[in-house]
Amino acid sequence: MPDTTILGLPIATPVIVGSGLLTDQERNIHRLIERGAGAVVTKTIHPNPPRGLDERILRLPVGMLNSTTYSKRSVNHWLQVLRSFADDQLPVIASLHADSPAELAALAKDVEMTGCRALELGISCLNEEDGLEDDNPDRVYAYTSETRNNTSLPLSVKLAIGEGMQDRVRAAIAGGADAVTVSDTISGAAVSPTTGDLELDGVFGYSGPGIKPLVLAAIWQLRRRGIDLPILGCGGVASGRDVADYLNVGANAAQVYTALHTDMYQTLDRILAETRELAAPQSDPPVPADREPEGAVT
Repeated sequence: MPDTTILGLPIATPVIVGSGLLTDQERNIHRLIERGAGAVVTKTIHPNPPRGLDERILRLPVGMLNSTTYSKRSVNHWLQVLRSFADDQLPVIASLHADSPAELAALAKDVEMTGCRALELGISCLNEEDGLEDDNPDRVYAYTSETRNNTSLPLSVKLAIGEGMQDRVRAAIAGGADAVTVSDTISGAAVSPTTGDLELDGVFGYSGPGIKPLVLAAIWQLRRRGIDLPILGCGGVASGRDVADYLNVGANAAQVYTALHTDMYQTLDRILAETRELAAPQSDPPVPADREPEGAVT
């Protein structure tokens, strides 16, 4: 499979590990890269992550609900870890968010000083205490442009599909985004069969196979409407076929995350192998020895 470049990072496969609990540990990130991931996105680094929330995951028959927010590790911890990754030239993308555009820009500048080579702005998390009630183009532009004005690092803005998606993507582009990641989790809920109440006590982020057709449609529509910057497809990737589907509708790479909550390394190995197999040139079937190919000159 030929190398490509995403956010300035040369990657040998379009399979990228997305941001989440599994990428909150330095050890996991190292091992995921060693197993062949094209790049790994860290758990979202936040200078003031919410405390005291009941953050859990709930496995569903199809996909997963999670009430998690941001990494609880300090910014100073992450700066040290990112510096180590940079020293080793590892393809790590730092996921960042903050309480205001100015704080996010300052955090991005600090991350740039570590030698980290790429950013993903995780500005669309809906699991904070008050939720994300108003993710609109003005908000997206404010966070993106303020960050762009304070760092030269390539950056992708992670957005959730839904109403106004195209306007939010155009706002990210206007703010200076080099790419967009589509999609963050979408609102989901599950009902407890024993109590009748909502599991996790509310509406939280849903990810998994159920989101994939929606994200495929969103990316296809973005391309049809002339959006030509790189897109990182994210949602429901569990096989090489899923990766190929994202590439076929116009994504430049595909992020896998939820599927890795089951047999993380073995699952990644399988997806990488399937992706390589699907990308390999297809040779013509062998011609039987007792038959000449059609059109052969004898």
